[in-house]
Amino acid sequence: MLTVLIQRLATPIGISIITSAIILFSSIADAAKVRIKDICDFQNEQQEDLIGYGLVIGLNGTGDGTGTQFTVQSLVNMMERLGLTVDKSKVKVKNVAAVMVTAKITSQQTKGSHFDVTVSSLGDASSLQGGTLLLTPLSSSDGVVRANAQGPVSIGGFNVQVDEGNKIVNNYTLVGRVPGGGKIINPLAKSDSNSREIRLSLREPDYTTAHRVAERINIKYGLLAYPIDAGAVRLIVPDSLSHPNSRIKFISDIGLLQVVPDNTARVVINERTGTIVAGQHVTIDPVAIAHGTITVNIQSTPVISQPEPFSQGETVISQDSRINVSDEKARVVHLKGSVYLSDIAKALNSIGATPRDIIAIFQALKQAGALHSELVIL
Repeated sequence: MLTVLIQRLATPIGISIITSAIILFSSIADAAKVRIKDICDFQNEQQEDLIGYGLVIGLNGTGDGTGTQFTVQSLVNMMERLGLTVDKSKVKVKNVAAVMVTAKITSQQTKGSHFDVTVSSLGDASSLQGGTLLLTPLSSSDGVVRANAQGPVSIGGFNVQVDEGNKIVNNYTLVGRVPGGGKIINPLAKSDSNSREIRLSLREPDYTTAHRVAERINIKYGLLAYPIDAGAVRLIVPDSLSHPNSRIKFISDIGLLQVVPDNTARVVINERTGTIVAGQHVTIDPVAIAHGTITVNIQSTPVISQPEPFSQGETVISQDSRINVSDEKARVVHLKGSVYLSDIAKALNSIGATPRDIIAIFQALKQAGALHSELVIL
């Protein structure tokens, strides 16, 4: 059973905004089973990161400025390759942005396969909205060109500026994707398909999870899997499955087997959004929590002083500031005995703690040594 506790904070205009969510698992028995293919990578396939430098054109005045020399030089070089001679000093690049193009391919992808690529602004462009990536070669770490990329950039947001002081931004507009924009021209070498040994690499290394993966495979197929360490399990393909078709079906069936992964006790806090996510194994020692807030309210009222008639004086505007400080009475809660995070979440809700309060309390609990988990702050 998955328990979701959501904190809401009312805004001055009466709109309720979700500012914090604590997600908790009630017990180990309730933990969901997942497929082996969802927590492991089959290491008989190679992976390679690709990178390239390219240009995004067609921007609506949101490209790089003339001070970005590498964009100007790239545009001039491209025009010369197309048979046009231009004066570098007269080139304006406000509709062009220099970008780095990144992607990842595997040895399972053949020549002509398409894949998504990510483009990231390299200069001082303000947005990549509406742009198109020009043909860009993508190289692997050994310098070999493995693919080309080209196509319209999708950023999933917008950036609209009417004048100097009015601007609307939705999502981040300097990083985008080109869906299916990459095309493999030099595929990676495939691994030996006749090898009897396959290594399963856990995406989240854990000794308990590695043991459970090997145990689940052995229950189904006999003694074929051996955990090597926290991050890998060695799998032996039976001789009876040496035929390619049988081997592929065997690997497919292994990936569909379900196990219950074991996770490290961890609390993840995003201070920018007020989001808190905690795992099922987080526990807290007996502790007393007292939390109060001090509110400082500063109000500034303009005071206008008018000169006497015909005195040739000037109107003077000053500010009359008033400061009010209110100290809230501390709210105290006692937790007796080792408890799970769900208990402390209920206790904090009972004293009316806001999402920001809860974040501060978790950080203090970690410093006090009462919170037994890894605390990750984003």
